Amino acid sequence: MLNPFAWPYRSQYLLGFLACAALIGYAYYVQFSLGIEPCPLCIFQRIAVIAMGVFFLIGAIHGPKASGRRVYALLVLLGACAGIGIAAYHLWVQAQPPNPLAGCTPGWNYWVENYSLKYAWSKTLQAAFTGHADCAEVNWTFLGLSMPFWTLVSFAALGAGAVWAGFRRR
Repeated sequence: MLNPFAWPYRSQYLLGFLACAALIGYAYYVQFSLGIEPCPLCIFQRIAVIAMGVFFLIGAIHGPKASGRRVYALLVLLGACAGIGIAAYHLWVQAQPPNPLAGCTPGWNYWVENYSLKYAWSKTLQAAFTGHADCAEVNWTFLGLSMPFWTLVSFAALGAGAVWAGFRRR
């Protein structure tokens, strides 16, 4: 039986990259095939997954010595912690009672089409962390739990796996 805990560092980091690629692939499937548009908090969670995937891939290609492995592990962990924070905040927003006066904020495409990229980023950040109407809606569940919960679990598992692979004795 294959034991991924006994695999070499490069294989473990390649597996981490593939897991991140699968998460992003599924996010795009949900968006384009199921027609569920991501809210700003979902976009920031995607960015955290992409950052983790990039560090996993670089670590797998580079195959560094012990100190380099620790650096890559900490970089992946940084992305995981950012993702955990965003996903936890997203879960908190979804747990709040509905606000009948809250309006939906425009999405990323609106800001990019109508304003400069710099302004789009600042308005999207502001909308993501202040305007909660579109982020509070739960329109996808698995086992009764929303997507931010499952991304939080993924961030925790991938971050722990990266740290374990980066810091374990060889």
